[in-house]
Amino acid sequence: MNRFPVLHGINDLRMESHPIPEVGPNDVLLRMSRVGLCGSDLSMMYRGMLGDLVIQTPMGIGHEASGVVAKCGSAVTHLKPGDRVTIEPGNCCGNCEFCKSGHYNNCVKDNFYTLPMPNPGCIAHYFKHRADLCHKLPDTVSQEEGALMEPFSVAIHACRRSKVTAGTTVLVCGAGPLGLLSLLAARAMGAKSILVTDVRPERLETARKMGANYTMLAGGADPQKEAKRIEELMGCMPEVTLECTGVEIAFQTAIYATRACGVVVMVGLPAADLKLPLVNAGIREVDIIGVFRFLNCFPIAIDLVARGVVDVKPLITHRFKFEEFNKAFEFFRNGIDGAIKCMVICD
Repeated sequence: MNRFPVLHGINDLRMESHPIPEVGPNDVLLRMSRVGLCGSDLSMMYRGMLGDLVIQTPMGIGHEASGVVAKCGSAVTHLKPGDRVTIEPGNCCGNCEFCKSGHYNNCVKDNFYTLPMPNPGCIAHYFKHRADLCHKLPDTVSQEEGALMEPFSVAIHACRRSKVTAGTTVLVCGAGPLGLLSLLAARAMGAKSILVTDVRPERLETARKMGANYTMLAGGADPQKEAKRIEELMGCMPEVTLECTGVEIAFQTAIYATRACGVVVMVGLPAADLKLPLVNAGIREVDIIGVFRFLNCFPIAIDLVARGVVDVKPLITHRFKFEEFNKAFEFFRNGIDGAIKCMVICD
């Protein structure tokens, strides 16, 4: 049998047993290894929503994952049992206009594991997935690092969308997992000056250790004054701002702080409705763009980690046994004991 936690409603996550899934010709069955908790997992667990999407329960949970191939479908040729892989979650159709135009992350039929039961999430003993969306891990990349390739790919996509390159000045709002990974991605792409903000001093210390040139303790009630502080610290207004908190005042600060003709990227997922200074952005030609997951970024993420260009390991602060999934959620939700990235050990 396959054991995995099932979300039945808000703050109602229960362990269940179901049959191990059968693989199709183009699938692989994975023995799951590590799964990291994500902010979207928290939103589904404690709000029953993801942005403006109401989650249909019961459903499995978890999507930042690595595992080991246990069985291959008859048409799979690039993987074999025993291969270590990271999972690119989702199930793009390949036939809609977005898939055909190269934007498979916006596939109109993709479900991204918001499927109802009996489909598990990645926090499971076994998980069936499309083989073409399983990326083999080099020997130099661990299973824990492999589980971080999904959020790192989001950060890489954000930097590519905003055209971060050599010499770019960057503001990162939020030093949670996504903000710290955005810091690493921007640094790897050549950003020359990066400031990271957060409301927790200990997270800013982590940001400094991971390469931030400047950090700022946020928390002021006036976003325009916060923006001025950023400019004074950096000595300029940033060209690109990666907003990773999803918090309204942080998004407001991001717009005011970004220089004219610059770019603000919505990396973190906010509430469905925000009050933003759009006139200020419009008259200064500050572009506000979104990112949705990732687009051909997993090979880049794996390569950067494999070659030692970036080190994602400092993000992993806590590890939990498979049966401790509820405890993992509580630690992650409340930042207990300085929790940044909580990892569930499935094997």
